[in-house]
Amino acid sequence: MRCAALTGIAPEVIREIKSGRPRTIELQSTHNIVTVADVDPAPDTHLFMTSTDIEDLGPGDTGICVFILSSTISMKRIVEFSHGSFYEERERMSARVQVKYCATSVVKEVFHKGMCSPTTVEVMKSSCYHAG
Repeated sequence: MRCAALTGIAPEVIREIKSGRPRTIELQSTHNIVTVADVDPAPDTHLFMTSTDIEDLGPGDTGICVFILSSTISMKRIVEFSHGSFYEERERMSARVQVKYCATSVVKEVFHKGMCSPTTVEVMKSSCYHAG
Protein backbone atom coordinates (compact mmCIF):
# COMPACT_ATOMS: atom_id res chain seq x y z
CA MET A 1 0.00 0.00 0.00
CA ARG A 2 1.36 3.43 -0.92
CA CYS A 3 0.60 6.35 1.41
CA ALA A 4 1.93 9.70 2.63
CA ALA A 5 4.48 9.62 5.47
CA LEU A 6 5.01 11.81 8.52
CA THR A 7 8.52 11.48 9.93
CA GLY A 8 10.23 12.49 13.16
CA ILE A 9 7.10 11.96 15.27
CA ALA A 10 7.85 11.50 18.98
CA PRO A 11 7.64 7.84 20.12
CA GLU A 12 5.34 8.91 22.99
CA VAL A 13 2.85 10.34 20.47
CA ILE A 14 2.92 7.13 18.43
CA ARG A 15 2.33 5.05 21.60
CA GLU A 16 -0.66 7.23 22.52
CA ILE A 17 -2.18 6.91 19.04
CA LYS A 18 -1.76 3.11 19.22
CA SER A 19 -4.10 3.09 22.23
CA GLY A 20 -6.93 3.31 19.66
CA ARG A 21 -8.64 6.61 20.39
CA PRO A 22 -8.59 9.40 17.77
CA ARG A 23 -5.91 12.01 18.52
CA THR A 24 -5.11 15.43 17.08
CA ILE A 25 -1.45 16.28 16.59
CA GLU A 26 0.11 19.60 15.59
CA LEU A 27 2.96 19.53 13.09
CA GLN A 28 5.47 22.32 12.52
CA SER A 29 8.15 20.62 10.41
CA THR A 30 8.12 21.93 6.86
CA HIS A 31 8.34 18.51 5.22
CA ASN A 32 5.44 17.17 7.33
CA ILE A 33 3.25 20.21 6.56
CA VAL A 34 3.92 19.79 2.82
CA THR A 35 2.97 16.11 3.10
CA VAL A 36 -0.28 16.85 4.99
CA ALA A 37 -1.21 19.57 2.47
CA ASP A 38 -1.10 16.96 -0.31
CA VAL A 39 -3.50 14.54 1.44
CA ASP A 40 -7.30 14.73 1.42
CA PRO A 41 -8.93 13.40 4.61
CA ALA A 42 -11.29 10.50 3.96
CA PRO A 43 -12.36 7.36 5.85
CA ASP A 44 -10.14 5.18 3.65
CA THR A 45 -7.11 7.52 3.41
CA HIS A 46 -4.04 6.15 5.17
CA LEU A 47 -1.03 7.99 6.56
CA PHE A 48 2.21 6.38 7.75
CA MET A 49 3.81 7.79 10.91
CA THR A 50 7.29 7.00 12.20
CA SER A 51 9.75 8.37 14.72
CA THR A 52 12.59 7.97 12.20
CA ASP A 53 13.94 11.24 10.75
CA ILE A 54 13.26 11.92 7.07
CA GLU A 55 16.98 11.71 6.20
CA ASP A 56 17.22 8.22 7.74
CA LEU A 57 13.93 6.75 6.48
CA GLY A 58 14.44 3.62 4.43
CA PRO A 59 13.24 0.09 3.76
CA GLY A 60 12.72 -1.94 6.94
CA ASP A 61 11.86 1.04 9.17
CA THR A 62 8.77 0.55 11.30
CA GLY A 63 5.88 2.81 12.19
CA ILE A 64 2.10 2.88 12.23
CA CYS A 65 -0.60 3.41 9.64
CA VAL A 66 -3.44 5.71 10.66
CA PHE A 67 -6.69 6.91 9.14
CA ILE A 68 -6.92 10.69 8.57
CA LEU A 69 -10.15 11.98 10.07
CA SER A 70 -9.49 15.70 9.48
CA SER A 71 -6.68 18.14 8.73
CA THR A 72 -6.21 21.91 8.75
CA ILE A 73 -3.28 24.13 7.86
CA SER A 74 -3.03 27.56 9.44
CA MET A 75 -0.71 30.53 9.70
CA LYS A 76 0.02 32.07 13.09
CA ARG A 77 1.37 35.58 13.56
CA ILE A 78 3.90 35.95 16.38
CA VAL A 79 5.10 39.28 17.78
CA GLU A 80 8.01 39.28 20.23
CA PHE A 81 8.97 42.33 22.30
CA SER A 82 12.43 42.90 23.72
CA HIS A 83 13.46 45.68 26.12
CA GLY A 84 10.18 47.52 25.65
CA SER A 85 10.96 49.13 22.29
CA PHE A 86 12.27 46.54 19.84
CA TYR A 87 9.88 43.98 18.44
CA GLU A 88 10.06 41.25 15.87
CA GLU A 89 7.12 39.99 13.86
CA ARG A 90 7.11 36.48 12.40
CA GLU A 91 4.67 34.05 10.88
CA ARG A 92 4.60 30.34 11.59
CA MET A 93 2.73 27.75 9.58
CA SER A 94 1.39 24.66 11.29
CA ALA A 95 -0.82 21.72 10.43
CA ARG A 96 -3.27 19.96 12.74
CA VAL A 97 -4.24 16.41 11.86
CA GLN A 98 -6.75 14.18 13.60
CA VAL A 99 -5.82 10.52 13.17
CA LYS A 100 -6.97 7.09 14.33
CA TYR A 101 -4.76 4.00 14.59
CA CYS A 102 -5.07 1.37 11.85
CA ALA A 103 -2.08 -1.01 11.96
CA THR A 104 1.63 -1.43 12.61
CA SER A 105 3.58 -1.17 9.34
CA VAL A 106 7.01 -1.66 7.78
CA VAL A 107 8.45 0.47 4.96
CA LYS A 108 9.19 -1.30 1.66
CA GLU A 109 10.23 1.74 -0.39
CA VAL A 110 10.53 5.53 0.11
CA PHE A 111 9.60 8.20 -2.46
CA HIS A 112 10.95 11.65 -1.56
CA LYS A 113 11.97 14.30 -4.11
CA GLY A 114 12.98 17.09 -1.72
CA MET A 115 11.82 19.47 0.99
CA CYS A 116 9.04 21.01 -1.12
CA SER A 117 7.43 17.75 -2.21
CA PRO A 118 5.40 15.29 -0.14
CA THR A 119 7.03 12.17 1.23
CA THR A 120 5.32 8.90 0.33
CA VAL A 121 6.17 5.32 1.21
CA GLU A 122 5.20 1.84 0.11
CA VAL A 123 4.34 -0.05 3.28
CA MET A 124 3.27 -3.51 4.39
CA LYS A 125 0.88 -3.91 7.29
CA SER A 126 2.68 -6.27 9.63
CA SER A 127 1.00 -8.97 11.65
CA CYS A 128 2.06 -10.26 15.01
CA TYR A 129 0.80 -13.56 16.29
CA HIS A 130 1.23 -14.91 19.81
CA ALA A 131 1.07 -18.58 20.66
CA GLY A 132 -1.33 -19.21 23.49
